[in-house]
Amino acid sequence: MPAKKTAAPRHRLLVVDDEESTRLLIARFLTKGMNAEAQLAGTCEQALHLASNYAYDAILLDLLMPGIGGFGVLKEIRAGSANMTTPILIISVVSEQEANDRCIAAGADAFLVKPVERRALVYAVKALLAARGKRRPK
Repeated sequence: MPAKKTAAPRHRLLVVDDEESTRLLIARFLTKGMNAEAQLAGTCEQALHLASNYAYDAILLDLLMPGIGGFGVLKEIRAGSANMTTPILIISVVSEQEANDRCIAAGADAFLVKPVERRALVYAVKALLAARGKRRPK
């Protein structure tokens, strides 16, 4: 009887963007480009609820969202949630270095500018997942 192949562990990701088409595109890129399961949040409130109640391997977060915005979500997750140390990738149309620096200082791990290319996104997420075990608590 042949040995069963075991699949690589499935990564659980949270994709946060107020644009449904963007959420779906990013989720498709990640589920087809790597062994990932994507949960989607369309509001800051949904993102904070999910981040408080579920553990993720990585969070992908838009900056420009109604309400407290992506930066507020980032700060709240880092202040105390089940995902305080989870890698966070900011994906935004904001391309100024100041925004990038502000996000990194607040606890983001990486920053990509929209429109994001599939290969760059998959590479960035895989790099964050690979580095996750090497992260030091802040």
